[in-house]
Amino acid sequence: MRMTDTFIKPMHPEGRKFVAIFAAITLVLFLIWEPLGWIGVGLTVWCYYFFRDPERVTPQRPGLVISPADGVVSLIEPAIPPSELGLPDVPLTRVSVFMSVFNCHVNRVPVSGEITAVAYRPGKFLNASLDKASVDNERNSLAIRMEDGRQIAVVQIAGLVARRIVCWVQPGKVLGRGERFGLIRFGSRLDVYLPEGVEPQVAIGQTMIAGESVIADLNG
Repeated sequence: MRMTDTFIKPMHPEGRKFVAIFAAITLVLFLIWEPLGWIGVGLTVWCYYFFRDPERVTPQRPGLVISPADGVVSLIEPAIPPSELGLPDVPLTRVSVFMSVFNCHVNRVPVSGEITAVAYRPGKFLNASLDKASVDNERNSLAIRMEDGRQIAVVQIAGLVARRIVCWVQPGKVLGRGERFGLIRFGSRLDVYLPEGVEPQVAIGQTMIAGESVIADLNG
């Protein structure tokens, strides 16, 4: 295996302008004082690393619900999905995955299906690990209808330092499990609302890999 296969990952196009900005600032810092320039080099490398977009191997067994984000499971609890999605007003099991600024922030759909709703709502920028962030923070919600008619809700939630949610899919789009649908800049959280009666197969504190880690089994 080449070292580049392990340490150098592709960067999502969304990050190019940010890396360019960091690099330009670094050049200025070198002109001011060389030690500051080397700090800028470190921050530029971190920015590139933040926007990395590695390939993932998604499990193909029917019925699996896959994590939409890299990070740590921070909450598992019953909650009502965002009202703007138009889903039934009943509590569903919500699994929250918290992403730190060191996680890969490209988001992937947890199941195959049709995007039936995409709804953005502005809000606050509280710490995304807090329970109330699901209600108070800026968010972008998706509803996905599977072949059997059941729906899953996925919610991108901005965090303490996140200031931009990016989603590039629209209602009517059909996606396969593990396909990319968006990202959040600089620290955030993803909530998955499982269909009624489906139990999660993860625990709080467990590390998730977007597009690979199994959250639940719809056939379980």
